[in-house]
Amino acid sequence: MNIYALIKRLLSQVVTFQLMAALSPSITNYVYMKLLRVGPKNQEKPAVLDDQNRIRDISSLVRDIEGEYLSENSLEALAKTNLSQLPVLSSELRIGPCVSKVGKFICIGQNYSDRVTETGIQLPKEPIVFMKATSSITGPYDKIIKPKYSKRLDWEVEFGIVIGAETTYVNEIDAEKHIAGYCLINDISERAFQIEHQGQWCKGKSCDTFGPIGPWLVTKEEVVDITQLHMWLEVNGKRYQSGNTKYMRFKPNFIVSYLSQFMSLQPGDIISTGTPSGVGMSQTPPIFLNNGDSVKLGIEGLGEQLLSVVNYCPTSKNK
Repeated sequence: MNIYALIKRLLSQVVTFQLMAALSPSITNYVYMKLLRVGPKNQEKPAVLDDQNRIRDISSLVRDIEGEYLSENSLEALAKTNLSQLPVLSSELRIGPCVSKVGKFICIGQNYSDRVTETGIQLPKEPIVFMKATSSITGPYDKIIKPKYSKRLDWEVEFGIVIGAETTYVNEIDAEKHIAGYCLINDISERAFQIEHQGQWCKGKSCDTFGPIGPWLVTKEEVVDITQLHMWLEVNGKRYQSGNTKYMRFKPNFIVSYLSQFMSLQPGDIISTGTPSGVGMSQTPPIFLNNGDSVKLGIEGLGEQLLSVVNYCPTSKNK
């Protein structure tokens, strides 16, 4: 996107907000925040980035970045806090998964038009839905553990939705009210497990460390236009994926509405919305991840991840 288009989008958002505020003084407060969790694994503290990109400890205000604290009212209360009075945490601390105690990790397959062209299949008439085990969730700078019998370890940069309210049979227009924010996801996949073994895709999607999320949970008001976000992924410094959320077949609000017709969604649930073209299995010849490889990825406004691949080792925690 060129600079003129970006300025136009920003001005449009400002004008829209000013008009809404003028028409309705009681309009719901807008919440602009980047939330994160920092510290050793299973000992993370909830935090927020201030306007100087310093990490502020909010553990005195919320127990964790989890479902209970992702409601609209909770986020509005948190946004009114004077961040300058909160402790600053070291930028050297590990950044963990941006959401804790995730109940469901739901994924949408074949959702980008360029990815569907790449695979040679037709665009699905309805979203392809599968689950990813929540035990796969890890931090944005942690290691990817290559499973013991892995042969075809692959990458997928994806746009993630974080649910903020109990959601059942919601329509597409109201779906956004049920969203707390968005995050960057790498849907790590073992293609041999996924394709060559019988059954559902979850076997190739759910291994430990196959779900890096974060670095931030970005509240929905913080993102200018979720349907116009550049996304990319590199392996060992070479760019393989370069896409945009505008090529989604099913948009985020529709996905939330669609899923709610089949299952209830709870605060803290995460939905990964598919990947653009450029995955390893579609390269000529196919390219897969191996021990020592570096994977860097990002989505406009949602931050970046930097992950390294290590072989599974039963005598080590692969830290």
